[in-house]
Amino acid sequence: MMDITALRGDTPACANMVHFNNAGAALMPQPVVDALTGHLALEAELGGYEAEAAAADGLAAFYSEFAALLNADPSEIAYIENATRAWDMAFYGLPLKEGDRILTHASEYVSNYLAFLQLAQRRGIEIDLVPSDASGQIDVEAIPALITPRTRVIAITHVPTQGGLVNPAHEVGRIAREHGLLYVLDACQSVGQIDVDVQRIGCDVLSGTGRKYLRGPRGTGFLYMRRALADQTDPPFIDLRAATWTGPNSYEWAPGAKRFENWERYMAGQIGLGVAVGYARAIGLPAIEARVVEISNQLRAALTDIPGIDVQDLGTRKSGIVTFTKDGVAPQDIFKALKAQKMNVSVALTTSARLDMVPRGLTEGLTRASVHYYNTEDEVSRFAAAVGAL
Repeated sequence: MMDITALRGDTPACANMVHFNNAGAALMPQPVVDALTGHLALEAELGGYEAEAAAADGLAAFYSEFAALLNADPSEIAYIENATRAWDMAFYGLPLKEGDRILTHASEYVSNYLAFLQLAQRRGIEIDLVPSDASGQIDVEAIPALITPRTRVIAITHVPTQGGLVNPAHEVGRIAREHGLLYVLDACQSVGQIDVDVQRIGCDVLSGTGRKYLRGPRGTGFLYMRRALADQTDPPFIDLRAATWTGPNSYEWAPGAKRFENWERYMAGQIGLGVAVGYARAIGLPAIEARVVEISNQLRAALTDIPGIDVQDLGTRKSGIVTFTKDGVAPQDIFKALKAQKMNVSVALTTSARLDMVPRGLTEGLTRASVHYYNTEDEVSRFAAAVGAL
């Protein structure tokens, strides 16, 4: 059983507002704030390089904590400055050439799809869209028929930014393994709210951020890449952290996922994110997932009871992201009205998920309320009342 009172005590801002923007940036718990500010104070006291040396254990803990969280080896974990750059470093390093094909889904995140389009122009790769099933998630049964001799990669988003859908990552992984395809999973919205195991999922690459459901600092991200793949991948950028200059005309890549890192990093952020992962693991990801599902289901039910509200979440399995529209009220106006009442939400724009939202007629966007385990039933009731009164 979670001690919600104690967890909210670690999150003082909970007393001042209703924070339903955890898919944007969750509230950091006090131990994470202390780790951040503590290292910054150390840098001010000792100097940046000297503080890094003094904090060697905290920096190393980042890798062991993530390895335990994802069921990976520490050598398969890299610290990257954000989720998009982590995904880019992996994807642009894949040996794709003209005529190779990528399978994806209409729920794919905008930055990822832009990369597909760029490589289509640069290298002549082809993009194949897997259709949705009746629930709106990727149609797993349709994937085999779309695989050709030139199909190289399946790349999907686990939990899309624009709704509560949880794509069936394990089932997609099974098909990728059966057909010998590389499997790239954007887990930016899922790690921290869902118990994610890279071995069970079977993905070769997984990327994510610190600021969302992991409750870590902004400006932090992470990358998992299966060791055998990492050791043969040529990342798009290189520096003295990623490789060693072995001779006038030669260099050697760092082993494993370290080849995707930069030497100059946000050290306080790396330490803080490691602490955030440890904080989540101490609570337990299965317990976190169950609590998030419980609170988000309560929110969906409360919003569904309000006249003029349409909950827009797709999929047979749903996450802590709850999206909705209200008749006659634009999402931006809902955002502003709730903000004035110290209730934080965000707006999912059409430009973030054009292939999904435009066919559904969601051209004005969606209001996105995303809950976490520290949110309460009382907050759900107050939020629903505020939405109903708009």
